[in-house]
Parts: sequence; structure tokens; C-alpha cells
Amino acid sequence: MKLQPGWRLYNYNIAGLTVSSEIVFPGAIAGGNPSVASDVTVREAPVPEALEEHEASGPSWAMAGCRFLLRIPDVARFLVSEGRDIAFETENGTSAEDVAIFLCGTVFGILLHQRGLIVLHASAVRVGDKAVLFCGPSGAGKSTLAAALVNRGYPLMTDDFCVVAMAGTPTVQSDGRQLKLWAQAIDNLDMEAQRGQAVRNKLEKFYVEPGKAFDTPLSLGALYALRETRPPLESGIERPNIVDAALILRRNAYRPLLVQRMGQKADYFHAAATIANKAGIFHLTRALDFKAMADVIRSLEEHWHEIGLRELGP
Repeated sequence: MKLQPGWRLYNYNIAGLTVSSEIVFPGAIAGGNPSVASDVTVREAPVPEALEEHEASGPSWAMAGCRFLLRIPDVARFLVSEGRDIAFETENGTSAEDVAIFLCGTVFGILLHQRGLIVLHASAVRVGDKAVLFCGPSGAGKSTLAAALVNRGYPLMTDDFCVVAMAGTPTVQSDGRQLKLWAQAIDNLDMEAQRGQAVRNKLEKFYVEPGKAFDTPLSLGALYALRETRPPLESGIERPNIVDAALILRRNAYRPLLVQRMGQKADYFHAAATIANKAGIFHLTRALDFKAMADVIRSLEEHWHEIGLRELGP
């Protein structure tokens, strides 16, 4: 990447990849060696309004070979190429902060899919020498549960999206980003001292320093799909059959449409079978109530003892 005089690069470790960016990634923790070529570069550059001879497209996106064009109207256009280069061009004078929100979320998720990785909408913590994942849609409580477990002493591995490498033993890539929590969760988890800047202006969601974080890959110990307790579902942990496990993994892919568009459906089915056999895929049904959090953690710790992830203790 060639920079103009006076410019600087920001270096990060995200989802197991080293990233060099011309703009700050909000919530990302600085890391990486600036003297070594990065896996991914992020730069401001001209981006076309359309891709010629694309094989698939929608109202705000198009895909042609190893290139993916995404437009966020009145914000920016993004061109993701070959799983290693992200170019962006702003629209209507959008600030770098507003562009970066999309870069470190949806756009980076596209790049990870381009690399043929299994990318889940999940948070993860370290339990013993394994990674434990919590999957679910936005609002399912993934980050809140991960934060509560951090308070309990389990180091954070990743939040929001999670990459699982499937070469041999399923392995979770660590991620150098902060938690994103709503103000209510911060108050109830007593994490006010760790609160950082708002994720977006006028949004009561904030970056939170995780305190304990783990920065190396770990083999996957268990994956939990979060559900809310409501009739006929009762609180508890149960193991679904292999067909339902495959559906859980597909349903909790980060941007499921990309799995279909990029021809990865078979990859996710194979990943589900491997994870179910070598680790375990489970439903975790619990009340979305901070008063129930201690009971949820207690049931998880008992389950981790049952499947050999930890010894029972205080």
C-alpha cells in the first residue's frame, strides 16, 4: 500500500488476520507488526458504481468473480477483492467514523467469506484450553453473556463475528476487538469503568474493554445456540440431532445470504457435522433477565464439567 506523505497506517489483528488500514477501526485493539506485510489492506480509493459482467447482484451489491461491490446509500461504496483488499469511496461527505462502522462489520464479513472461512454470528470465551461459542441473531444476548463470563474470569476471544478454521480440529481464531454492549448491560454487569466511546452517535451502545482477553487460536470445545425461554421452550441445555445442528450453523452464519451466494452451503454442512462430532452443538435456552444470569452461568459451568471442559469449583 502506497501512502501519501503525512499519512499513517493503523495495524490490527482481527479474526486471526493482520490488518493494515488507512482509517481507525473503532473498537479494535492495536496490534500486528507494521514491518511485515499484512493479510488484509484497507484503503480509500476510487470504487466503481457497478461491476461489469457480474454473475449475481441485488439492489445494493454485485459480485463478479473474486470481487464484491457493496453500496451503503449516502455513506460509501466498498469493493472487496480476493479476500485481502478492501477499497472504499465515501458519498456525500460521510465521515471516516461512519464508514469504519461498516468496514469492521459487514464489509469485513464479506472478506472472510471470500477466503472460504466458516464465519459465525457469535461471541466466544476461553474455558480451560478450549473456545466456547455463543451464537444467535442480533439481540439474542451473545455479547452480554460473554461479558458476564469475562467478569466470572473467562477470557474473551471474540465478539460479534467468529471465524472457525476447519483444517483438522475445528479451531477458533482470536480477535482483537472490544465488546459492544448496551448501556443497560454495562450497568447491570458493573462495567462502567470499562466503558468506551459510543458505537454510533445517539445510540446507547458502547465499546467496552474486556479486561481479560485471549489472543491465540484455540480448538473449539462447544457451540451454543441461544434461545429465549418461552412456552413451549423451557430453560436448559440440550443437544439437537445432526440435521438440526446443521441448520443451527447455517442459520447463525455471519450474513447467511453470503453463504448461498458464494456457494458455501456444503462447507457449512460439513462444518456442522465436524463440530457436532468433535466438540458439540447445543441449544442454550434461558430467560433474558439479568437476575437469571448467575443461574445461566452456573448451568453452563455444570455442563462444561459434564463434557470435560473444566472442573467444578467456586
